[in-house]
Parts: sequence; structure tokens; C-alpha cells
Amino acid sequence: MTITALPTDLLISHFAGKLSFETDASDVHADQESGAAFVLVDSRGQAAWSQGRIVGAMHMPTAEIADRAPREIPLHVPVVTYCWGPGCNGSTRAALEFAKLGYRVKEMIGGFEYWAREGYPVEDDHGPVLRAKDPLTAPLDAITCDC
Repeated sequence: MTITALPTDLLISHFAGKLSFETDASDVHADQESGAAFVLVDSRGQAAWSQGRIVGAMHMPTAEIADRAPREIPLHVPVVTYCWGPGCNGSTRAALEFAKLGYRVKEMIGGFEYWAREGYPVEDDHGPVLRAKDPLTAPLDAITCDC
């Protein structure tokens, strides 16, 4: 692999930009725990929502955002979107819909998959779903990966 030398200001701009648009499961969970004001939106369809979801998330499939968001989420409240996981760009499409409406929005990279794999609270239509942390995605003996 050849790494092309790029100007430092371009590199800083790129990586700072990514952090402006994206968050991850660990940061979202920390924000939930601290009581930060934001709405976590699950943009998947009904079958996926019923199968399992992040505790505290709001279900708003992407196709419903333009109609429902202005009625249900105040414009000044930040929004974080998620979908299935890294192989799905549904959260990107949902974030785009919120951005078109003027919301401050971030996409949660890793989606529901990494939230669940990292051992954060999950529920389905029958109640809490208990899952062990996946040692490939989260440290077993620490609160955070310290990255």
C-alpha cells in the first residue's frame, strides 16, 4: 500500500468533518447515560424494529421522516440516526432526510449491530434482550475502549 502525502490542513479538515457527521455506539450510550438532549432515531422498517432495537430509540422509518419529524421532534433538538449496521446505508439516507428539514443530525456508525455487539441495552416487542459483549467489538473488562 502506498500512502500519498497529503497536506496536513486537508487531512485535518477531512477527519474533523467525519467527526462532525458521525458518532458511534459508545458515544451515543455515554450521551444517553449523561442525560444529553437528543433523539435517537431507528430508521428501519417495522419488522426490524419489532425484532430488536436500542432502548430509548424512536421508531421513524426513513420514508416517514419528512411527514412525521416536524410534528414529533422539535427542530432545535439534535438527532442521531441508525439502521442495521455497517453494511447498510439506511442511517445515511435517514440523516439526509433530517438534514433536508434543517435538523442538526449525526449518523451512528456501526448501527444496531454494533450497539448490540458492544453490549448496550436492547429490547424487542417482548421486553429487554440480554446480550453479552462481543470481545471483537468491545473490551470485556472496561467501560470504554479509550479510543
